[in-house]
Amino acid sequence: MKIIGISGSTIGSKTRVAVEHALKYMEKEHAEIDVELADLKDYDVVFSDGRSYKDYTGDTRILLEKIMQADGILIGTPVFQASIPGTLKNLFDLLPVDAFQNKLVGIVATAGTTKHYLVPEQHLKPILHYMHAWVIPKYVFIEEKDYTNYVITNQNVIDRLNKLSDDLVHYVDVLQKHPEITPFL
Repeated sequence: MKIIGISGSTIGSKTRVAVEHALKYMEKEHAEIDVELADLKDYDVVFSDGRSYKDYTGDTRILLEKIMQADGILIGTPVFQASIPGTLKNLFDLLPVDAFQNKLVGIVATAGTTKHYLVPEQHLKPILHYMHAWVIPKYVFIEEKDYTNYVITNQNVIDRLNKLSDDLVHYVDVLQKHPEITPFL
């Protein structure tokens, strides 16, 4: 089982911290899985121009292939201007419309205040559903106040990240064993 965690911005680090926490937890608690962090700031991704993802080269192609080959995906997104970052939307635009078909997706969102807690619901989930993802219904929303020196210190948030991680691994496992089922539809 391959799980990729995407940190969906080229600036900041709190989203990466949250995604890394979840991936490390998965690695520790579920030894049978392979996890990988894909931080968009580590890739030189081009703007989408509508061609097939297979026609891109370099970092763009490498990142797209990793996503296409994953069994499960944890998407971390900061909230910028009450929406997802353009870099994350560009990543979705680079992928084919069925990129997430038969893939389970978990969501972690980071923001400065609770004012943005519905951004994943209103901006990210519709894109993922359009791309045929099976999205775990509950996501983890993390505020600025939940961090101290770039470490998540709110135990409730840590517990929810761990639960989301367990759910993602569990549902990917179930889907692999029973491909005839369609979760969350």
